[in-house]
Amino acid sequence: MGRVLIVSNRLPITVSREGGELRVERSSGGLATGLKPLHERGGGVWVGWPGIFGEATNEEREALDKTFDGLGVAPVTLTADDVEKYYEGYANSVLWPAFHSFTGQLPLEIVGFDTYEAVNRRFADEVVARHRPSDTVWVHDYQLMLVPQMIRERLPEARIGFFLHIPFPPSDIFSTLPNREEILAGLLGADLIGFHTASYMRNFASSVLRWLGATTDVDSVSWHGRVSVMGAFPMGVDANAFGALGRSEPIKRLAAEVRGAGEERLLVGIDRLDYTKGIPRRLLAYERLLEEHPELHGKVRLVQVAVPSRIRVEAYAEFRHQLDALVGRINGRFGTVRWAPVHYVFRNLPPDEVAALYVAADTMLVTPLRDGMNLVAKEFIATRVDGTGALVLSEFTGAASELAEAIHVNPYDVAGMAQAIHRALTMSARERITRMTGLRQRVTKYNDDWWSRTFMETLETVSARAEHRPVGYTPAADIKAAVDELRSAERLVLMTDYDGTLVPIAPTPDLAQPDSELRDLLARLTRRAGLELHVISGRGRDVLEDWFGGLSLHLHAEHGAFSRDPAGQWSSIEQLGDEWRRPALEILEEFAARTPGSLVEQKRSGIAWHYRMADAEFGARQAKELVVHVTAMLSNAPVEVLSGDKVVELRPHGANKGRVAAQILRGMPAGAKVAAFGDDRTDEDLFSAIKSVGATFHVGPSMSGATYRLRGVNDVRRLLSTLAEDAA
Repeated sequence: MGRVLIVSNRLPITVSREGGELRVERSSGGLATGLKPLHERGGGVWVGWPGIFGEATNEEREALDKTFDGLGVAPVTLTADDVEKYYEGYANSVLWPAFHSFTGQLPLEIVGFDTYEAVNRRFADEVVARHRPSDTVWVHDYQLMLVPQMIRERLPEARIGFFLHIPFPPSDIFSTLPNREEILAGLLGADLIGFHTASYMRNFASSVLRWLGATTDVDSVSWHGRVSVMGAFPMGVDANAFGALGRSEPIKRLAAEVRGAGEERLLVGIDRLDYTKGIPRRLLAYERLLEEHPELHGKVRLVQVAVPSRIRVEAYAEFRHQLDALVGRINGRFGTVRWAPVHYVFRNLPPDEVAALYVAADTMLVTPLRDGMNLVAKEFIATRVDGTGALVLSEFTGAASELAEAIHVNPYDVAGMAQAIHRALTMSARERITRMTGLRQRVTKYNDDWWSRTFMETLETVSARAEHRPVGYTPAADIKAAVDELRSAERLVLMTDYDGTLVPIAPTPDLAQPDSELRDLLARLTRRAGLELHVISGRGRDVLEDWFGGLSLHLHAEHGAFSRDPAGQWSSIEQLGDEWRRPALEILEEFAARTPGSLVEQKRSGIAWHYRMADAEFGARQAKELVVHVTAMLSNAPVEVLSGDKVVELRPHGANKGRVAAQILRGMPAGAKVAAFGDDRTDEDLFSAIKSVGATFHVGPSMSGATYRLRGVNDVRRLLSTLAEDAA
């Protein structure tokens, strides 16, 4: 493996101006610490924002550039306006609450996506400018979810990973975002998409199935002709470093000062000031504990640290006032001249003071309402080299899926939390040691280095697979050359599918009627001298007759079970008996009844079960079950079961577009050129039949054996319009 290009919103350093001089300081956050070994080993570049430090003189800029090069970092500069709209605005006022399932915190009008997109583009530009063929790119977190696809568009063969450090919400919550499709598409530019837990991974898969129509498997998503692998990689902490702090004599002395005379049992909470962290309910649970256990008065103390965060966002200022009021109420109700129940600290603590609190705590309270992982819990465990201490942990943290020996709580259940805290305070020393032993074994083994190594090894493996190579759309110049060749033909035969090719896919079959523009286009094609036009569709005979009966073209209904010549005469392949039809129809109608949003379409020769309007995930599961069921039932009948785009269809053997194409080719005038257009699996038979003698055009992102690839319906119509230009 070559270099690693790490991409995150913030660099592992911060540049600031103090007293008129620029200062460069290393960051101590979880991401900066967790990726430090990988960055130092890989000899790569870390791309990110260095902070706002104002205008720099030429001399300062030269010095900064040397410092950046020496540290292996590449700054992406952001203006104050960028920070307000991209970071504080869209990222933290829209994405943060939505991804944590706090839709009530969303602004009344969601704006700022254009700035978010523009800043993501600048990060991608910096990566592309520095990328070498052997490099690996690892993009991080919700601020940069468009970057993977932006890089992929310009570096199709790049090895790209993405890791989301916050939860991915259930699909109905994610659906609230106006730009949901763009965000999903951005993430699917990565070869490997990592999450802290399997549940977040499943939520993501559900959303891409629902909003992009992508094909999902247990651990992969197929979309736009390539596969993105998903994985659960719970992030760890530098257990050795925190263990060393726990053994440090200065830290132990500081912890002893925090505990004082030792008469009080110490509860500790350390959180960023954020509404997701559950601090108000934690305070209410502590208040309930003091109400129900007066014997604890004067014998227990809660140290609650709230680290300032996003203080310019209005919701956070209001939240701080709420906390101040709660702390004041508890201290006012229960405090005495000798005892304050809550010691509230609103500031950023240095690492030695944090470690001292970890060492001093009898019980650590980690009770967020929602959290991607929560490394505070793991830091506490790693620091407790004495093997004691209890952890009360919210079941809505990613860490809860790993830390089984913690006391798990529902942070919305205030009474239950009060009971859990009491249990932690009163459990036996033996139980404390047993629980902490299990926790420490896990946190020590699955540390930050294990996390980064496992992700990178997986990325290297999956990106080498052939199916990850992107299937791009055909360049415009190549399409033009193909069209020019077709235009030059004296005799031209065109075969085209209908749904998804001439018109966009509609929620129900009845909503896909041809518009006046399409009818005019087809009429012009039929008037061009020497052009023979065939519409080959899965639609029923009566529907096609109703829509196109007045046009002088060939119609082929139900995949070729029925055909009509330009004079209006219909013919059919051998008729099937109806013995299979009644039991099959009963099954399809049963599935329609128990799959809301699905429907059954009866045709003259076949039957189709459509589920485009059904819940995407449930509909896909039902479709798989239906295919298994009817395939077994019709194993001896002259019928085949076909899975299409949100449809399961039963059609007679021999009724397929390849058979129709073969008939057309046999009757084609000598020297004629031929072209075919289609968008789904049923059209692959058509492409196979004519690919050796004509031009084949696939529409859309799915895999295909066609020679040319068009983006959508509009491209097809423009191409056909060009071919119709010579019509009388």
